[in-house]
Amino acid sequence: MKTTVIIPAFNEEDNIGPVLKTIIATPLIDEIIVVSDGSEDQTVQVASAFKEVRIIELLENRGKGGAVKAGLDNCQNEIVLILDADLTGLTSEHIQSLIIPLIKGEALMTTGVFKKGRIITDFAQKVAPFLSGQRAIKRNILENLSDLDLARFGLEVALHQYVEEQNIENVTVELPDLSHIMKEEKLGFWKGLFSRLRMYWEIIRYALNADHSK
Repeated sequence: MKTTVIIPAFNEEDNIGPVLKTIIATPLIDEIIVVSDGSEDQTVQVASAFKEVRIIELLENRGKGGAVKAGLDNCQNEIVLILDADLTGLTSEHIQSLIIPLIKGEALMTTGVFKKGRIITDFAQKVAPFLSGQRAIKRNILENLSDLDLARFGLEVALHQYVEEQNIENVTVELPDLSHIMKEEKLGFWKGLFSRLRMYWEIIRYALNADHSK
């Protein structure tokens, strides 16, 4: 069973390099796709420095759902691993712990939850683990989300609701010492806060209005 990693990335020139280095060094990974989601910085150039990585460059920002859909349309492997581009502390053990339950047939999806990384990101995922961006998923589950490209930041909600409705086996995997760079750190406090609130609004709107299954 082969695995493709899809990394949606919007203006992540400062963060994506270490993430890619770890993924490349990890067994069980057969393909790596970075989807630059309308990036205006050097994200594409940084990712292109890794010869093992395929780059899909979207000229306009489509949000996470649209970026993942673009990656999915360009791969064929049975397992899809979605990872954020701004992770800090990522190890090969984290990656393999997300993939192995699917390879062993113990789950159709795994959801990674930060533990002992940073207090604020640990707390956020403890309160709402279904918003985690680190997931390994059987390809057919993603294909059954009819509006995947419209999900934008509602992707995680769409997946959570779909697996709940369909009674699909989802295993929660703890990811010790892992965290990510917060929007307020990337953009400055007020701009980052506005971006976060906009993301939450899109998640809520999508959760309330969308029909996720075909």
